[in-house]
Amino acid sequence: MRQTIFITGASSGIGLATAKLFQAKGWNVVATMRKPKMAGNLAGLANMLITRLDVTDTGRIEGAIDAGLKRFGQIDALLNNAGYGAYGSLENFSDERIRRQFDTNVIGLLLVTRAILPHMRERRSGTIVNISSIGGQVTFPLGTLYHGTKFAVEGLSEALHFELASVGIRMKSLNRE
Repeated sequence: MRQTIFITGASSGIGLATAKLFQAKGWNVVATMRKPKMAGNLAGLANMLITRLDVTDTGRIEGAIDAGLKRFGQIDALLNNAGYGAYGSLENFSDERIRRQFDTNVIGLLLVTRAILPHMRERRSGTIVNISSIGGQVTFPLGTLYHGTKFAVEGLSEALHFELASVGIRMKSLNRE
């Protein structure tokens, strides 16, 4: 049986490149994105399921995972890639922008991971990769929100590594800079 990877934020950048790479290597790919019309050259590729998912929309997470399981039977790997950086002086951010930054980069990552874990635990196998940043290890001016989220991703990834290792699930964080 082909292995399957579930990717958040697959419409551009690392998510798009990863979807293409895994598909070319013969994997099944569940490529999720907020706007599936942005799937571009992923559309029509063999073993590719493009599905709508905004990681801040908790009502859609289970549906996207279920669509992947229905189509491919299992999910072997998760790439938590959805995210963005908000930069500027903290006092200039509205409550809504602060929440949106953390909801996308941290809470969404946790909710997708939480939803996929039962499938991996049942099989006692899986790999989860969280896209982080050098911004999760050092800070730069005007990056309070972004750095705060990426420090959280680093800490969550390390804690989950220890929590999941005994059940056969590998947890990694990847710095893209």
